[in-house]
Amino acid sequence: MGEDYKQFLDACKTERQAVATIVGGAERRGFRPLGAGRLAPGDRVYVVNRGKAAILAVIGERPPEDGLNIIGAHIDAPRLDLKPRPLYEEEGLALAKTHYYGGIKKYQWLAIPLALHGVVILADGEKKELALGEAPGDPVFTITDLLPHLAKDQMDKKMADAVPGENLNLLVGSIPAPGEEKGRVKRAVLDHLYRVYGITEEDFVSAELEAVPAWRAADVGFDRSLVGAYGQDDRACAYALYRAVTESERPAHTAVALFADKEEVGSRGNTGMGARYFEDFVAELLAGLAPGADHLT
Repeated sequence: MGEDYKQFLDACKTERQAVATIVGGAERRGFRPLGAGRLAPGDRVYVVNRGKAAILAVIGERPPEDGLNIIGAHIDAPRLDLKPRPLYEEEGLALAKTHYYGGIKKYQWLAIPLALHGVVILADGEKKELALGEAPGDPVFTITDLLPHLAKDQMDKKMADAVPGENLNLLVGSIPAPGEEKGRVKRAVLDHLYRVYGITEEDFVSAELEAVPAWRAADVGFDRSLVGAYGQDDRACAYALYRAVTESERPAHTAVALFADKEEVGSRGNTGMGARYFEDFVAELLAGLAPGADHLT
């Protein structure tokens, strides 16, 4: 199970990837999308909310009025999100502005390899998925830091103040495009993005790109008794929940597994628990278990 858990963490660097991994595994175990029609004990169903949250259920032997067993976990984790107009050039380097998502220790994100994951919606509506920095041979990104002998003032500050959030900008290029005009390094990056992915600078406005640590899950200690990896809050619980619900056959009570987004930022937004998609799911579930009943009263 430990090796499977590490593979899960490596595959689920973002909430979108977590949903794809969880739903893909569930489908291989007989889960189907929840839709119209009668549900019977042993049926296995799921719904996906905008690709960033999911709910799985295994129908139990007892009627819904006897209750449901509901367990939730969140699949988002602290990270750095690219801003809508991220690219700029400074001191001969191309950089990308970020804002941090969730509670991070900002100094921990300096001078480490970072991977870039997410989606970009192009002007013609095409959806491009990016995952750069994970595969062997991929380039990675980083946030520059001061050398120790130049960092006296920085090191005299409190840890919370030493690295302003506005300084957490990704280094994304340093080779200029041909020519004499200003901004040639940024232009070279944009040329590369368009040549390889068909992405223009305007497309970043409709993009959702996340920078996360590029390292893979690994055993820790001579005895390999611990796992070191990014995102174990709360994907450790999400993994246990995923295994439990997909390995459940015919429970006494209907088992519901909720994989939520946006916990790190107060559960706001249409994929967080502040939305009503879970209530909608339960209403659809009840409609399948007791057709004709009025579940709105």
